[in-house]
Amino acid sequence: MPVEDKIEILTLLAAAPGTDLRDKALATLQGWNRAEIRRVMASPQTARHVLHFAAEHLLADREELREILLWNPGLPAESRHLLQPKPAAKPPVVEAADRPPSPPQPQPLPQLSTSEAAEESAGDSPPEPAARSAEQQAAVEILAKLAAGASVEEVTDAQAEAPPEVTMRDDELTQNDRETLIQKINRMNVVEKIKAALTGNMETRSLLIRDSNKIISRAVLQSPKISDTEAEGYAAAKNVSEEVLRLIAMNRKYMKTYVVMRALVNNPRAPIDITMPLLNRINEKDLKGLSLNRNVPEVIRSLAVKMIKQREEATKPKLPGKH
Repeated sequence: MPVEDKIEILTLLAAAPGTDLRDKALATLQGWNRAEIRRVMASPQTARHVLHFAAEHLLADREELREILLWNPGLPAESRHLLQPKPAAKPPVVEAADRPPSPPQPQPLPQLSTSEAAEESAGDSPPEPAARSAEQQAAVEILAKLAAGASVEEVTDAQAEAPPEVTMRDDELTQNDRETLIQKINRMNVVEKIKAALTGNMETRSLLIRDSNKIISRAVLQSPKISDTEAEGYAAAKNVSEEVLRLIAMNRKYMKTYVVMRALVNNPRAPIDITMPLLNRINEKDLKGLSLNRNVPEVIRSLAVKMIKQREEATKPKLPGKH
């Protein structure tokens, strides 16, 4: 039975009232393999009631599921409130008698003139939380449309022109263009960065793949302009986040390309739970190289050695049995 079906059956049992198996099913789900749970909850084909159950019952010790579920376009709208972070606890009230003496009040700052205030407000101040939330929501909607099959042209605003450095051919970029590009990307908001990731050149993507916002790096990997060579570079990169490497491993398009898969397996930053299943697809020559790679985890090297021996045993000619 596929893992997806097993998890769905367990959620049905765990959600059913008045059954002796309820607690046991919930405990089984809570102890289920984390990589398999993440894969099922990230799939748009997963049943809506399964996603709702995960949002309601599986976040306690699996905080990584919060963002995975928010990304999934199949998550029911009524389940999203379950994924909001819990507000911080209020500090205890201190009685007046027990309260420490108040520190001296700071002197009031001098008032700015009208022109000075305008200049101050025009500076690089961070956006308000409400603005950031709206940007994040817009970004999620763009990626959800892409996941549902929309084209890049349908999700990007044709009226918003990207800076010329973003769309120039890479061989046309001068050193000055690259420096300007870095400055302009740093001033972009989330939605603008997503559009740049989807429609920009390789230089733009190489900057955005390392963005601290996971939404941006996910958008880069969804760009239709990424070549196999570029994907291989991301899979081998040691300066990208673990999330980027996980997304590459979950992408069927990238995993169909052998050089990308090989680069991912040899990347010391790649999580073991995504590289171990890939070893079965590595050829003998690369397995031998992997067994000697001191940068990868010991368990990967040991498994590579074991698989080499198994393949050698399988190819040995078998002696005829005695009769």
